[in-house]
Amino acid sequence: MSPSQTTPVLGLNKGLLILDTSANAAGAPRNRERVLVVGGGVTGLTTSWILLDAGYDVTIVSEQWAPATPRITSQIAGALWEYPPAVCGQHTDAGSLALSKGWSLTSYRIFDQLSKSLPAIKMRTANFFFGKPIEDLPDQLSKMREIEASCVQGFVRDPDLIAKHAVNQNAGVVDAYSHLAPVIDTDAYMVWLHDLVEAKGAELVTRRIDGDLLDSEAKLLEAYGAIAIVNATGLNSFAAAGDKSCYPLRGGLIRLVNDGKRFPKVTEALAVTHDNELSSEHEDIVFIVPRNDNILILGGIAQPHKWELNFTMESPEIQRMRERCNKFVPGLENAEFDPVAPVVQGLRPTRVGNVRVGRELRPNRVHGGSSSIVHSYGQGGSGFSFSIGCAVDVLRLIDQVVLEKRTGNFNVEIYRANL
Repeated sequence: MSPSQTTPVLGLNKGLLILDTSANAAGAPRNRERVLVVGGGVTGLTTSWILLDAGYDVTIVSEQWAPATPRITSQIAGALWEYPPAVCGQHTDAGSLALSKGWSLTSYRIFDQLSKSLPAIKMRTANFFFGKPIEDLPDQLSKMREIEASCVQGFVRDPDLIAKHAVNQNAGVVDAYSHLAPVIDTDAYMVWLHDLVEAKGAELVTRRIDGDLLDSEAKLLEAYGAIAIVNATGLNSFAAAGDKSCYPLRGGLIRLVNDGKRFPKVTEALAVTHDNELSSEHEDIVFIVPRNDNILILGGIAQPHKWELNFTMESPEIQRMRERCNKFVPGLENAEFDPVAPVVQGLRPTRVGNVRVGRELRPNRVHGGSSSIVHSYGQGGSGFSFSIGCAVDVLRLIDQVVLEKRTGNFNVEIYRANL
């Protein structure tokens, strides 16, 4: 499957924001057909928004909705838009990486428009620092040049950014660039997204669906009167898609009060990546992002195959992360912790083959024909960055499912990609 070339256009209809994708290349007769979306995180809700605006009726089934206690994964996310590969996640599949670049730029354009009216999204300067000249880092050099040539605004490559942000001289960084990037207040945005799809007529059902969706496909389609199913269950796709390549990338964030009283208020994002494959032993990431007007988040933990959510302020990983950030920007050591949630943690939904946006390849287990399930999962730490772009491609695949069912014509091309 090639990346979608259709970028939604943001508009208004009866006072509600709409994402108009206009083109229906498959020619599917939508006619208010119902789609069942399984998963209530940012991927599921954004996909539902796109489907609703395209003319589908939507039922969303999720075990939890934002705001939740403890927070769902989408509320915990760092949610700094990044052009892939992101600071806290490396792609291992070239095809997925190529697709994700298109998804991220589609999302960038819409987030930029949303930021003009939605307080939960702010366009902030994001600064990226490197321990070598970028010319000595081939992958980073390629990424930088693609950003510079894209729709991303405000690109500046300047080693003087290190001094501008008073980065500790002992931090070991020698090069830097910056650009404008959407930063999402995930708590506020997820509530807004939930309310938006509900206002557009989505039916929200609170329940847990266990097991492989393929096993219960026929019953689910009948029970909800749906013509197709979207799997947006994230890490639960280990079971829901029978995908044993799914695994968690555990992360944790420290939340600080960012009011300028105990240290100079941070208004721009600061990030340092590393240039090796992620492992539990790599802890050189620095991730400092103003979440909203009063909260600063510190990050830099990416631990694969760790399922336990047991971080505390005393955890060695949390303490080392705090020390890295303190050393990077002197003054942070004086910060006050967020009294509501000083530490948050979650499991990024990751996959060996990276992101999967595609049709279910296994035949329907009732009648043996093609399945009506479309998958969107494995976005790792880039769920927000990819959300709108992935949703556009899911819409196109749903259109193909509908057309196939209405005409009886099976299109083998849709089965040649398994991302």
